[in-house]
Amino acid sequence: MLFMTVSTPPLVLTVAGSDSGGGAGIQADLKTMLALGVHGMSVIAAVTAQNSLGVQGYWELPPEAVRAQLDSVLGDIGAQAIKTGMLASPALVETVARVLAQAGAPVVVDPVGVSKHGDTLLAAEAVETVKSLLLPTATVATPNLWEVAQLTGVKVEDERGLRRAAEAVLALGPTWALIKGGHLPGEPVDLLTDGDQEFLLTAGRHDNRHTHGTGCTLASAIASHLALGEDVPTAVRKAKEYVTGAIAHGFPLGAGIGPVDHAWRWR
Repeated sequence: MLFMTVSTPPLVLTVAGSDSGGGAGIQADLKTMLALGVHGMSVIAAVTAQNSLGVQGYWELPPEAVRAQLDSVLGDIGAQAIKTGMLASPALVETVARVLAQAGAPVVVDPVGVSKHGDTLLAAEAVETVKSLLLPTATVATPNLWEVAQLTGVKVEDERGLRRAAEAVLALGPTWALIKGGHLPGEPVDLLTDGDQEFLLTAGRHDNRHTHGTGCTLASAIASHLALGEDVPTAVRKAKEYVTGAIAHGFPLGAGIGPVDHAWRWR
């Protein structure tokens, strides 16, 4: 008779919004975590009505419901890394930030402000709460250039501006800042820095419009690799390799922008 030894995989928690189209948000996070070999858990902060054409509406959960989910998972199961995404309102940002400050696990903050289609996902009055309470809990913050401008007022127009953006984000409290330069012309370049160490991460640009969920996927991949024991630079590098492959294999869905393929390594 054969006996199998069953071990628990690393545990990663996502706190974010649900994407009914399955390409971003909680759905993208859990697919990424499964693909990278960790056990994904979720705290749903908001529900969106969303498809390939955009976000038709969203509804926040009450803060007490979000806090109850956090207490339930962290009080019993725990987590070796936590990732945040769409939090929508000041009350939700504050609720989540106060728990994360005591969580004792690395936190990856994706300061979601707008969807791939240009739909606002963070109330204007919540920006200050993200800056004052959420970003100081972050091991890694992963803003894109639009979110950098929203949070700091710094507008990046070329690769030379990435360092100034990173300095402005680090001033808000995260240990590391990953400034995503994918919206700049030319080959995509991201800058990762903690203020002392600095890494430029490059990748080829794929001619594929189906890129829905890239930000969620990257942040979740970073959290997954941190839970697997990697240091921040290695986790970010491996996450970027994964998301680059997912973008290359992104597929059409509906009449608009399709998702990246979280299962590209399996297909």
